[in-house]
Amino acid sequence: MQLRTLTLSLRRSAQLCVPRDEPMKVGFWNYYEQLNVNNFMFLNPHTSIGDNLLKPVSDLYAHAQQKGLEFMTLDMIENFESIDAFVFFDFPKMNNSLVQRAFKSASPKYLVIYESEVIKADNWDINNHAYFKKILTWNDSLVDNKKYFKINFSQQFPDKINKDLLKKIHLCTLMASRKRANHPLEIYSKRLEAIRWFEKNHPEDFDLYGIGWDGYKLISRKWSSVLSKIPLLVRRLPVRFPSYRGQVDRKKPVLEQYRFSICYENARDIPGYITEKIFDCFAAGCVPVYWGANNVTDHIPKDSFIDKRCFKSYEKLYDFMKNMSDKKYLLYLDNIESFMKSDKAYQFTSKCFSKTITDILLSDRA
Repeated sequence: MQLRTLTLSLRRSAQLCVPRDEPMKVGFWNYYEQLNVNNFMFLNPHTSIGDNLLKPVSDLYAHAQQKGLEFMTLDMIENFESIDAFVFFDFPKMNNSLVQRAFKSASPKYLVIYESEVIKADNWDINNHAYFKKILTWNDSLVDNKKYFKINFSQQFPDKINKDLLKKIHLCTLMASRKRANHPLEIYSKRLEAIRWFEKNHPEDFDLYGIGWDGYKLISRKWSSVLSKIPLLVRRLPVRFPSYRGQVDRKKPVLEQYRFSICYENARDIPGYITEKIFDCFAAGCVPVYWGANNVTDHIPKDSFIDKRCFKSYEKLYDFMKNMSDKKYLLYLDNIESFMKSDKAYQFTSKCFSKTITDILLSDRA
């Protein structure tokens, strides 16, 4: 025990002796480990599940370089004792050898929480939080500006959106991956409920896109991936979701063809849990039908989206969308555009995301 205490003391002393004009070196690690290899998440703004989903991280990387910080994924580090701080996007898998080496270091560690408790319960285990000097999260109920600091899912907002109603050739879509969870706050099941209602009642006015909705169900995910690459076989398998139109490479061009999009978060009633989903709709000039954060109107004006909670049935929601005048619809688009240009939208920008993280790292080093 005394040896461990002495070792930690020597490490801290060594860090204090490092000249402050040298670049601050920070190791990064994403829970989704395929994003870490060779600085991938810093250099590739796009992923297969979202437009510019990693753009905030690549912007962070560029901003850090301007501020004299050197960022690298853990696999790029030769000497872990030379690293001044470690940042983890979501609580990591502790059996990973690189993660273990980072946690053995005396350098401070920071946690950026993305996933909700519905997806990653260990993000919210208070015992896990003890490992970190500071935690950055979108959860409004935790923020105290001491241990917990506010940070949002961030977006790159366009200067203007497409308001050409002649290009809005379809009424409504839902664009999401097919998932499920056993949690009281999950609303994956509500997405499914919406899909089935439209397929039964107004199939002509609804299209489904995303991963995992293919018209077959297989025992193994491995075999599902293999067989999905055989087009002839896929065409002969029974269709389980007749509204399904396939996967999309980019969301924006597809969303631009629809007036409305069913836009549900993975979970409901978690304060501040506002992900990229609603902003993808905004950028495409598509009015979102939103359900998720219970305090969404604290952050986003209520006149820029349709709040699903205001409708007791899908029949009433459908009538509202179907009978909306062009004038009222364009007012929604004007409100969306005004919000994206407003000071209130700054908290959701990659500029704010980058500044928040770098400011915390630099202030702690000073």
